[in-house]
Amino acid sequence: MSVSVLASAVNHPDAVNPYIGLFNHRIVRSLRDAEMSVDVVSPRPFAPPFGPKSEYAALPESEDWGEYDVHHPRFWYLLPKRFFYGKAGDSFAARVPRYVEDTFEVPDVVQACHIYLDGYGMLPYCRAHDVPLFVISHGHFLNEYEALPGGVRARVDETLEASAKVLCVSDALADKATSHVSDEKVETVPIGASPGRYPVNRKRQLREELSIDPDATVALFVGEFCERKGIPELVDVLPRLSLPDTEFVFVGHGGPMRWDLQEALVESEFTDRHVYTGITSMALRRWLTVADLLVLPSRSEGRPTVIYEAMAAETAVLGTDIGGVTEQVSDGETGVIIPPEAPRRLADALTALLRDPNRLDSMGQRGKDRLVEQGWTWTAYAQRVESLYRDALSE
Repeated sequence: MSVSVLASAVNHPDAVNPYIGLFNHRIVRSLRDAEMSVDVVSPRPFAPPFGPKSEYAALPESEDWGEYDVHHPRFWYLLPKRFFYGKAGDSFAARVPRYVEDTFEVPDVVQACHIYLDGYGMLPYCRAHDVPLFVISHGHFLNEYEALPGGVRARVDETLEASAKVLCVSDALADKATSHVSDEKVETVPIGASPGRYPVNRKRQLREELSIDPDATVALFVGEFCERKGIPELVDVLPRLSLPDTEFVFVGHGGPMRWDLQEALVESEFTDRHVYTGITSMALRRWLTVADLLVLPSRSEGRPTVIYEAMAAETAVLGTDIGGVTEQVSDGETGVIIPPEAPRRLADALTALLRDPNRLDSMGQRGKDRLVEQGWTWTAYAQRVESLYRDALSE
């Protein structure tokens, strides 16, 4: 008999921002593909009458996402965040469970796609119905725990203690989780990517469609244009690189350093026309497929989904020695690992890798093999999670 799941994902794509929390969409889709019954809430703050978030007033109560519907119950989210973030969790916990009561049948398990607000907000419902709560840690609330407001730390602690399982996307996060809860509650459950969704056999055709020289070596950055993603290091090194047969492509969803990046490209030997924001998931898969190297010089990460996606697309990875990145990338085999905030090391690694396309090709192929061997696919993810659900329900 299939397991029924209620998933709460405050970060989930919607009609206003179809790119936020795409990994949560893929988590839900993987559960549906495994023939589990899944209802989804993606709560949204009450929209202000004017200003940058006022467009959320037009967001419907529910949206059709093909495989499932997403419901948007409302809660109060006051600013500034540093003063009122705890109150936002309390409003979530007061309002969203009532919506769930009125809208859905009681599920077998509740899956919170984030420790807070999702996990904390669904605690009253889980307690009222004696339903096990599973919470996912992607990184922020464990990596930045000491920097959280005191009231939020207390709510995170309460959520972790009340959960049936804390599903961490990396071993590094799992180690941090065990400083908050008992070891038996913590599981490393990496998310992943599906190789079949990346058309690697059409690489030359896609390059033509995307106006990329078929013989160029392509370096791709994916992420927010900000300090945390290592944009300062790229801004530093790009004007100093000499790689005549290389094209750099930057894909992001905005960020405060967008124009710093554009200026660095203007000062470099590389074109500045391949800087994109707000592209679709399909377009991103195409860019990952045509790329030879994913460049991710981040200063802070959990276990980034885009690395799995690069591996699925047979693309080598240049990453930094932080978070779970070293668990994903086998240094010297599927990519190269350098220290964070080290522009000279970044420049040296880029130069060596981008001048050796045959090496990149071999790394990319080994990356895909590693993805499959390690079970870092959405099919394997759903199987692992369902097994944990059933273990909890049998206790």
